[in-house]
This record gives sequence, C-alpha cells and structure tokens, in this order.
Amino acid sequence: MSDTPSLPRRSFLGATAIGIVATRLATGTAFAQAAGSPGRQQASPLKRLQPLEHIVAGVLDIEYFEIDPANGAPVILLHGWPYDIHTYADVAPLLAAAGHRVIVPYLRGYGGTRFLSDKTPRNGQQSALAADVIALMDALKIEKATLAGCDWGARTACIVAALWPQRVTALVSVSGYLIGSQQAGQIPLSPQAEAQWWYQYYFATERGRLGYERNRKEFAKLIWQTASPKWGFDPATFERSAAAFDNPDHVSIVIDNYRWRIGLADGEARFRDLEARLAQAPVIAVPTITLEGDANGAPHPEPSAYAKKFSGPYEHRLVSGGIGHNLPQEAPEAFAAAVLDVTRL
Repeated sequence: MSDTPSLPRRSFLGATAIGIVATRLATGTAFAQAAGSPGRQQASPLKRLQPLEHIVAGVLDIEYFEIDPANGAPVILLHGWPYDIHTYADVAPLLAAAGHRVIVPYLRGYGGTRFLSDKTPRNGQQSALAADVIALMDALKIEKATLAGCDWGARTACIVAALWPQRVTALVSVSGYLIGSQQAGQIPLSPQAEAQWWYQYYFATERGRLGYERNRKEFAKLIWQTASPKWGFDPATFERSAAAFDNPDHVSIVIDNYRWRIGLADGEARFRDLEARLAQAPVIAVPTITLEGDANGAPHPEPSAYAKKFSGPYEHRLVSGGIGHNLPQEAPEAFAAAVLDVTRL
C-alpha cells in the first residue's frame, strides 16, 4: 500500500469523505463496534498524519498533528508505548469530520518531540508526561479539552483528569483507570500476572537497556503481536510507527518509565507533590467512557476493579471482534464513537 498525499491541515478529508463519515456517525453506523458486533474494520489505505507542526511547551519542543475546524471543540489524543501518533490515523479524521479540533502529539521520546535542554532529565515518570500535556494545552491556548488515550496515553489522560479536572471536558480511556504509584509497584502480583510484565524486569537490567537500544524495532513488533494477537497489521503499518522510535531520547524515556514504576528510578523532585496525590488513587469526576478490547493480550485490570474510580457520568464498553491492546487503531470507529458520546453523558 502507498501513502495518501498530505493535505493542508484544514482539508485533511475532502467534502465528500466528510459527508460520508458524518452521516455514518450521525446514523449510528459507527457505533456497531461498541454495541457488540464485530469490531474489526476493513483496512483503509495507509495514510500518514501530515503535515506536522512544532510548538515549545514546557521543557519540550513538541511535534504534533492537528486538524483544526473553525471553532471546533478540542480533543487531544495520546498514544502509548510502543506506538505513535498513527494509533489515531483513522480516528483523527472521524473526529474532525464531526467538527472537533483534533491534536495528536508525539510524547516525550517519540517522533520529532525534543527536549529544549541537554540538562533536562530524561524522565519517563507518569506525572512528567501529564505535565507535558498541560504545558501543550497552555502553549496552544486551550483552556479545556476532551482527552482520550491508550496505554501510556490512557494513563496520562487519567492523571490530567484527576489532577487538573478544570482543564478536562471529558475522558476516554482504554483499559480504564491506570493511575499507579511506586508504592503500588512494590506489591507482588500472582506469578501469572508477573509473567505478563516480563519486559519491565528486563528493562530493570543494563542488559535490558542495551537490548532495547539495539533491537527497539524487533522489540516493538513483538509487543504489538502479543498485545494484539488477532490484529493482522502489515509491515508498512508497523514501519510507519516504528520510525518514531528513532528519537534520540526514546530508549532513555522508556527505560526510565518502567524503572520508575518499581522504584529503581527516583523521578524529579518537582513532581514529588503530584506523585503523592496520585499515590492516593484519586477519583476522577469528569464524564468518562472506558473501553476494552475482547482480545487484549497486554496486562490490564478488569473493569469491575476500577468502575468506582469514576464518580461522574460513566460508561464502560467492551469492543468485540478480536480487538487487542491498540484499540484506537484496531477499532477506530468504536473509539471515535466513544469520544463523541462522552461529552453527551
């Protein structure tokens, strides 16, 4: 498959395509995945989210994609590891067609996002990534936005909603409430559950850091395959995202993220108070829809374990059809439907 040509930001979809997508969303066709019918969609022609833009935000020069309809309500879509902004290659145009301003940033350590100073710690702790989102919103002069994410992106979105609810219109989170703490990371799990986290312990060693440095693409492909065992992604789809791992800080951020979780990295003192608040597992009060794929092969909590962590309007959806961990890319219409629905809860 070949890439579709990049178009100016405000015309990512043609008028005909916008009409078709808007009609499908309005009539409920796109909601079939979330209602229990097969979630797998026919693969669309491989597209890149282009053109990309840059903005200085906090300690970063953030690279991001934006579709910006006039006066559209902002939606920020956050990717995880080992994925990139193309997790939302099909979601972003669906939301733009429905009238939203859509921003999809590369997280620290991915794509063209860079640190402004060589002296800034290459810190991957959870609150640092959340602070990056607030800095991005400030830089873009966005007072309030709907946040939606998967994997690291879901955790980051949950943290922003918990700590800065006044900045969040609504939340969509794959695999639910993912806020953690170093204290929680010290509690042993069952052997079966611990085995699913094998890479966390691998990354705790110098051998693991070096192995990921040398084999990051092979490593990422293995995670894609095990986390989404029924997702038949093709080589071009993988390579499109794998390019984001060439970031010079990528390995440092990934290793620090997983070492911090189990207390092997200290984090930054400036985030100490935020982490203390997160260690209390704060309830999230903004309107929320959580999603789970029926074939998620990555470690994830059961919905019943986190339902009470959402005190505002709340709904959980199981997306069927062999949908794995990378739900927005595997079932884009179900994810887009949740984003559109959550503001109406």
